[in-house]
Amino acid sequence: MSKSAVCASVVLASAAFTSSIAAAAPPERDPAAAKHVLLISVDGLHQSDLAKYAEQHHESALAHLVRDGVDYTAAQTPVPSDSFPGMVAQVTGGNPRTTGVYYDDSYNRSLLAPGTTSCAGVAPGAQVELTEALDKNPDSIDAGQGLSGLPAAILSMTGNPRSVIDPSKLPVDPKTCTPVSAHDYLQVNTVFQVAKQAGLRTAWSDKHAAYDILNGPGSIDPSIDDLFTPEVNSQADGVPAGKDWTKDNAKTQQYDGYKVQAVLNEIDGYDHSRTTKASVPAIFGLNFQSVSTAQKLPASGGKPGGYLADGATPGPVLASALDFVDTQVGRIVDEIHSRHREDDTTIILSAKHGQSPMNPATLTRIDDQPIIDGLNAAWAAAHPGTPALVAHAVDDDAMIMWFSDRSSAAAAFAKDYLLHHNGVGADVNGQSKPYTGSGVDVVHAGVDAAAFFGTAPSDARVPDLYAIAQHGVVFTGGKGKIAEHGGAGAEDRNVPIVIRGEGAAKHGTVTAPVETTQIAPTILTLLGLDPLALQAVRSEHTAVLPETTGQSFGSDSLQFGS
Repeated sequence: MSKSAVCASVVLASAAFTSSIAAAAPPERDPAAAKHVLLISVDGLHQSDLAKYAEQHHESALAHLVRDGVDYTAAQTPVPSDSFPGMVAQVTGGNPRTTGVYYDDSYNRSLLAPGTTSCAGVAPGAQVELTEALDKNPDSIDAGQGLSGLPAAILSMTGNPRSVIDPSKLPVDPKTCTPVSAHDYLQVNTVFQVAKQAGLRTAWSDKHAAYDILNGPGSIDPSIDDLFTPEVNSQADGVPAGKDWTKDNAKTQQYDGYKVQAVLNEIDGYDHSRTTKASVPAIFGLNFQSVSTAQKLPASGGKPGGYLADGATPGPVLASALDFVDTQVGRIVDEIHSRHREDDTTIILSAKHGQSPMNPATLTRIDDQPIIDGLNAAWAAAHPGTPALVAHAVDDDAMIMWFSDRSSAAAAFAKDYLLHHNGVGADVNGQSKPYTGSGVDVVHAGVDAAAFFGTAPSDARVPDLYAIAQHGVVFTGGKGKIAEHGGAGAEDRNVPIVIRGEGAAKHGTVTAPVETTQIAPTILTLLGLDPLALQAVRSEHTAVLPETTGQSFGSDSLQFGS
């Protein structure tokens, strides 16, 4: 079977797979492959943002990536379009039904609540927070490691963030009555595990210690040799108490700069802290937050955030963030060149998610808590003495709920309530703006919700309700943001994929639809490894991206420049 043929249909259990690969010989590697794949995720970046920026800044680093590589102009993220399913997709090849990761803050019906120490007779059902909530100290950028001289000393932060995760905040396995680690919560293996088994070095930089999840299940020793995770939602320096790095775009750029420096150090042959000599990782990269916060913030530094009234042109804060990312990508590319690694390093640029709405006039802020309270009250009135119907909810620009009652009657009750609830929200200026149907267009509930995600109703993790919001709706009780993600709309999901370097065609534009899940098997193929080593790839038949290592959709979908 060729490496590009993705036809296996059986999904192995995580534990069985982990034990089997531990005993297996290291996978063979194509000697002609790239030696390094650098993955860059620019959270919030739409394909339209990249295209516009490259067109208007012809000599920018981003423009050169687009011009010199393969530009996939119809790429989409998974649904929900959240950071965790988005990032997990890029390194596993799977959607939430396969990975088991539906959101960074979700619910699991088979686990016990964090902190449970006596498990006998305890009813299952637990919130799973893969956020700053897991940190030993979420107010510190080192997540509680205890470094002095912060934030300047943050590069001294551990490359094994498991040490700064508080186990009492993890959900508990009722079978063992022990916490379930972030990496073991993932149901399938990752590119880092496959690379590690092949004897290759790996690294990654991201925004929470909870990104330990990317190590993958069963990785007693981390499969990511150097995982640098400064806490983005910690107290930022030089701003009022209670303000984290995302509340001021200049501070977000400062924060992102630490991760860029970590990658530069790794390109130079060190660990992220530049204190230990190490080989350049085979898989490495980082996540940028600056564009995302610039899209969300109503204002920063006295200037308006988001887009201008046309819904396409970046406002001053977003324009600054895009310039910042371009400059930092340029620094990374220049460092690769200065170390003479451009011939063996392939760069992949994408995003975990987009952001919605882009047009400020379409914004409707809706406080979701009264809607949830109203639903629970209506349920209690109709079913006296029963628990609150909504066991857990996450609402950004979609409504996602897990119920205490999983019957078809409960699903129908919730759907009917939401579609017939009207109220008053607020527009971008804080003025009253009526809404109908709880601000949602389509409600998938019960069996329909499971079918929407392509899984069985017995899935212990799948939401009982996923409601697609009306365009422009952001569920928030305050005025602190003008955009969000998590939904299923085009602005949430249409993100870039650009590949430049060894193994990718040159000067290509692929207009056929692709998914960010395809990044994972493509990474392995570029490195000369078998994409079928990924469980999610075998389960979902995830294809390698076209126009890499001989893959093609044909002339109808590919346009080449001169």
